[in-house]
Amino acid sequence: MTLPEAYQTQVQYIQPSPKYAPDAAGVIQPAAFPGYTVITPPWRDDPENAGFYEHLASYQQQVLEKLPPGLLIPLPAKSFHFTLADLIWASAYRHAIQNPEFEPSLHQRVAESFQKVPAQSDQPIQWQVIGLFLRTRALGVCLVPKDEASYNRVIELRRTLYQNSDLIGLGIEQQYDFTAHITLGYFGEPAADIHRETLAETLIKLNEWWLETGEQLIQVQRAELRKFADMTRYHREPDWPSFQF
Repeated sequence: MTLPEAYQTQVQYIQPSPKYAPDAAGVIQPAAFPGYTVITPPWRDDPENAGFYEHLASYQQQVLEKLPPGLLIPLPAKSFHFTLADLIWASAYRHAIQNPEFEPSLHQRVAESFQKVPAQSDQPIQWQVIGLFLRTRALGVCLVPKDEASYNRVIELRRTLYQNSDLIGLGIEQQYDFTAHITLGYFGEPAADIHRETLAETLIKLNEWWLETGEQLIQVQRAELRKFADMTRYHREPDWPSFQF
């Protein structure tokens, strides 16, 4: 995903993201996109990873400076997080909450899943940034596990969620494909007619920064059930399920 050929191919398919839209005054705002997810605490709630996120925020600014104005709509840096397991969103979520028992049941089933994750070890869970990640509607950075144990712990967590038949019964789809990443922003309207070859060259150069910089590791210490209204706000109450790695 971080090879030059990948950017040259994928850039042909980029398009504006529906996760942002202009309001009545024409100002671009986050669009409603509600749901639930399991993530590491966002930067604002994760002081242990402050150095990592400061580095990532600095890189986000470099990306914005190099790209054409308006092409990338940046996410608020304080909302940066590592998604461990997507659960339910958009139309599926809106349909599910018509049942008033859905959310209490979801919380209970997630808590039960967390209890089935093997006991924590003293070995730190670390994932490393290896480069720029280009999606059809978004731009971010790719993560890879620092070691086998770091990979296994995250996969075990995902497995307990996606193999929980009670969660599946609530409409949670089994998401076995896992591309670890942190999103930096979503593409705006200029993506529809951008000069794609030039953009690919810019992304290749931006990716080289990760080849030259020192090792950047996020410490994965905690997984939390969070509710989101859009792609910038991830809410939780103190008694909602969480898992300490």
